[in-house]
Amino acid sequence: MSGLLAAPIIVPFAVAALSLPGGRRPHFQSAAALLGAAAHLALGAMLLQRVHHHGIAVLNVGNWPAPFGIALVADHLSALMVLVTGVVYGAVCLYSRAEIGADCLQRGYYPLLHILVGGISGAFLTGDLFNLYVWFEVMLMASFALLVLGRTRAQLAGGVTYVVINLISTLLFLAALGLIYAMTGTLNMAHLHLKLRAAVDAGQVATVSVLFLTAFGIKAGLFPLFFWLPASYHTPPVAVSAIFSGLLTKVGVYALIRTFTLLFPLDGGGLQNLVLAAAALTMVTGVLGAAAHSEVRRILSFHIISQVGYMVLGLGLLTPLALAGAVFYLLHHIVVKANLFLISGLTRQWGGSFALAELGGLYRTRGFGALLFFIPAFSLAGFPPLSGFWAKMILIRASLDAGHFVLAGVAALVGLLTVYSMTKIWNEAFWKPKAAAAPPPADGRSPVSAWMLAPVAALAALTVLIGLAPEQLFQMARLAAEELLDPSAYVHSVLGSVR
Repeated sequence: MSGLLAAPIIVPFAVAALSLPGGRRPHFQSAAALLGAAAHLALGAMLLQRVHHHGIAVLNVGNWPAPFGIALVADHLSALMVLVTGVVYGAVCLYSRAEIGADCLQRGYYPLLHILVGGISGAFLTGDLFNLYVWFEVMLMASFALLVLGRTRAQLAGGVTYVVINLISTLLFLAALGLIYAMTGTLNMAHLHLKLRAAVDAGQVATVSVLFLTAFGIKAGLFPLFFWLPASYHTPPVAVSAIFSGLLTKVGVYALIRTFTLLFPLDGGGLQNLVLAAAALTMVTGVLGAAAHSEVRRILSFHIISQVGYMVLGLGLLTPLALAGAVFYLLHHIVVKANLFLISGLTRQWGGSFALAELGGLYRTRGFGALLFFIPAFSLAGFPPLSGFWAKMILIRASLDAGHFVLAGVAALVGLLTVYSMTKIWNEAFWKPKAAAAPPPADGRSPVSAWMLAPVAALAALTVLIGLAPEQLFQMARLAAEELLDPSAYVHSVLGSVR
């Protein structure tokens, strides 16, 4: 049992260490990455099964009991996030085998990728705020190195913006940690749940909660703190963009959900209204940014922002249905968004460019590729019966049930605008005739490798599967929401009789 909780963190770091000496042996690095990703996926499935059948799992590292030692905790939300991390990890490792060149491999692409995944898994499984901070720093260092791996001017410019804004987030997080430790004497999240309820200074608690909201809001790309994201996510290799878009911002969303259910539950006051307003503005500004751009990866980057707004809407409403919808949306979006970035690489291989003006005619020459784009693109837009339809429907229904008719209208309107921007990519890249002056595909880049097609097809199939049979995933999301809204089982599992 102990190994099962620690293994999703240990395995990526072990593969990173194994890959370090293999910079000039790409086949060895690729094989190790695929084995590591397969092991991580299997461990995620086993962990979810363990939590689903036997309840919340806890590991006290070094046998130091909480709240004095380091605790790893897996409830339904953590286990689901580890599992979907394994799905994207595997898809990106497959895709990387064909896309990542020898120069990036020699600069440490695979070790950095594994360290990033280890940090993400640690963030999902940690039971205390200090280690959440540590895992955020691990992710920041690995992601910055991956972002500038190609050493192009665009990557360096995007990387500087990325690291400066994220360091501001880090400083806010650190300040919040100092204040909350001074108030309570603990950083264990289950212990904080009890301590904060006994805190007498409501002003201090409110100040710390706003610091956490701002720090995690930057990580998640929440309005108005999102501008670093579209400035950087379109610059690295496609495989790196895919794992960034699928998982990095979602760690911020996960931290928001965990913090504002376990530590600072939204109670209908000003903070809840602030979260709801931020969610609505994030949806609107993100989708308007997507509608205004004409480069595939920039459009997809702005869509990350608008979709984060849906997830935070579920958190802000904080009803059982809304929170289940937020978890469902989170899982669906990780799969769909990572896949859309992978497909953007295919369109570049086939059409020679990421710019819509230079693309065209792919429907006639790449019919199967058009289908692979259609599935995640229109799932993101909310077309039935794809996974995005159920995710949006749950959140709009939850908004109506809670009496937030304006928010329900905003969510529906943003869905329509998402259809517009997805249709724009479809019309420009796939449907219209190819421009006469468009650059031809580079020699050796077409046809696309099966290593790139296979993960795209697998993620598209998973999107269809969730859409056709959403009940299983919704029930998991519902159980996760119940645990978040009633943290007594979480607190008891971590602390036992210690208070």
